[in-house]
Amino acid sequence: MASWSEFAADVPRLAEGIRRLLQQYGPGLGYLATVRADGGPRVHPVSPVLTDEGLFCFVIDSPKRRDLERDGRYALHSFPAEECDDEAYLAGHARPVTDPTWVTRLAHQHRASSGTDWRLFEFTIDIAMIARRDAASPARPAVHVWLEPGAPTASERLGRVRGASRTSAVGQRAEAA
Repeated sequence: MASWSEFAADVPRLAEGIRRLLQQYGPGLGYLATVRADGGPRVHPVSPVLTDEGLFCFVIDSPKRRDLERDGRYALHSFPAEECDDEAYLAGHARPVTDPTWVTRLAHQHRASSGTDWRLFEFTIDIAMIARRDAASPARPAVHVWLEPGAPTASERLGRVRGASRTSAVGQRAEAA
């Protein structure tokens, strides 16, 4: 799980492209997907906060916040652009920010209301993707994907869900094919 700053240091052009798409209307805008208690997806619009130190979100008391507190997995997709169909996607884990200095500083900088029951979460990044479409071939976007070094592969995650090791998860998929 990489922080935004670690991700941006590793692939600065990709990070800048994602930042531009998330902040294309000024403040950050995107759709946050979380995992409901029954395992299904939940999607809500949010205003992510991007700083040089991290990717954050102030989340009010809501089902979305309870999802993040229970199962920190998230996906964040950029808000659609008006002039093109470019898109950005991030996925990873959200964790509550407990350092009062950070919380106070970000709340002040981003005008988070002190009278609202919100919690600040930092989003770490396991996967980042940007897709750019040009007018000449809009059906075939140029896609750039970054996977956090050392992050589990899809088959490893599948194995963990099924309680299997990496080898058996790969073997199960090969046998099923």
